[in-house]
Amino acid sequence: MRLLVVKTSSMGDVVHALPVVHDMLEHDPETQIDWLVESPFAAIPQMHPGVQRVLPMAWRKWRSQLLRRETWRAMGELRHRLSVGHYDLVLDLQGLLKSALWARQAGAPVAGYDRASAREPWAAWAYQHRLAVPRGLQAVQRCRLLAAAALGYAPPLGEPTFGLRVPAASWQPRRRYAVLIPNASRAEKLWPERNWVAVGARFAELGWQPVVLWGRPEEQTLAERIAASCEGDVPPFLRVGEMAAVLAGAQHVVGLDTGFTHLAAALGRPTVGIYCDHEPGLAGLTGPGPVASIGGKGKVPSRADVLGLLQSQLPVLA
Repeated sequence: MRLLVVKTSSMGDVVHALPVVHDMLEHDPETQIDWLVESPFAAIPQMHPGVQRVLPMAWRKWRSQLLRRETWRAMGELRHRLSVGHYDLVLDLQGLLKSALWARQAGAPVAGYDRASAREPWAAWAYQHRLAVPRGLQAVQRCRLLAAAALGYAPPLGEPTFGLRVPAASWQPRRRYAVLIPNASRAEKLWPERNWVAVGARFAELGWQPVVLWGRPEEQTLAERIAASCEGDVPPFLRVGEMAAVLAGAQHVVGLDTGFTHLAAALGRPTVGIYCDHEPGLAGLTGPGPVASIGGKGKVPSRADVLGLLQSQLPVLA
């Protein structure tokens, strides 16, 4: 079977969908899997050896430039690449109208959530196979159950296997280190700077070099201030694959509810996720190592709570 997975964004959502690749190949090792994803997150499925071809798209850019000829040319090129894939099935794990419409461009039957299950009920209109998956389940489990229903195998019972193989590191500290991820896409997600300094100082007490990650130029200044206050280090700008290599080598990771924190958990690193803007319930950290999510909507976790949670994981690390 030739199959196209559609899970375009955001980074955390793409990470949550990865275990379906292992599940589908366990069911049928001959399945050939491609993946449609937004360009900034293309490195995530590219790190999975079970994904044969990754098709990057730039819908976030295109939708604001629909009057430009270059936009329609780029969209036409992507539609062509989808159509020549000759897929037997397209699996839309996103459940949005935009993902459903792009899934249809492959010219193959599309399977997705039914109206009661999809994040945007109108998306179900585009599917030939509409499948019921309870909306109250954790994001990883929802993806796994949808894939099982679409391909006709028993719902997986074991822990999810993310299956990532990270590239060689282009940058790493010279001694053991732990990672802080203090930046997020929205100000509502942020945690007080002084608390990050305290976590970095605790890492230093444990003999780990604090490493403070950043992704955008406006985030670099905050990272440098935190690192300077806890004798930490700040890497240069790193692409997603390079960032994954840094995360994979960390002794521990503490981060906000961002894609890189979810990626650290998927890579099996001991990880604490800090939620300041919404409940972690359906999108909490998931991974094979000791992971924990703390906080929620209107429940910004205290410094003591986070440090206590970190401390509770130390026996596991030992």
